[in-house]
Amino acid sequence: MKKPPLGILISGHGSNLQAIIDAIETGFLSAKIACVVSNKKEAYGLKRAEKHRIPTHVIRHQDYPSREAFEKALIQVFDPYKIELVILAGFMRVLTPQFIRHYPHRIMNIHPALLPSFPGVEAIQQAYDYGVKVTGVTVHLIDEGTDTGPIILQTTVPLKPDDTLESLTERVHAVEHKLYPQAIQLFAEERLEIQGRKVLIKDS
Repeated sequence: MKKPPLGILISGHGSNLQAIIDAIETGFLSAKIACVVSNKKEAYGLKRAEKHRIPTHVIRHQDYPSREAFEKALIQVFDPYKIELVILAGFMRVLTPQFIRHYPHRIMNIHPALLPSFPGVEAIQQAYDYGVKVTGVTVHLIDEGTDTGPIILQTTVPLKPDDTLESLTERVHAVEHKLYPQAIQLFAEERLEIQGRKVLIKDS
């Protein structure tokens, strides 16, 4: 099986990046991380990548006059690596249509809630404060909306009566770290078929 080159965008700690690295190193995930790019030079995820000898780049959005100019710089970094799938792993920037069209149906994101519920930031806290009985994790493709793209995989996380925000956050993140590599592996196996808003998973 071919190993599609991944371009991973981060802004912070990089725990989902680490989960992807681990899945590749254990043989679960048939992909290669071609490079990791952060818009923040202090992002700890850069150290995670460097520890595994993965090329890293820092492209600070503050250094560019517009979002489009910033994303053009991202594309210029990615293109020589022949990136097949862009992975958002805690990347705290909203992408423009220009960037999304450059990678049609090839940008994947993970969201710590069951979309379309609780889109945007602080999704775990939103679910906790609302008092839902079940929340979860969604892996989806990026479109031109905010957390509105076609859904690839979802997993539920029940709330316990004695949950704190911290305990719920820990359980949601643990599910993220399992679900994201699964979704990327489906892409690597060419098992994802997009039909409008639906993503069909073909038999292996």
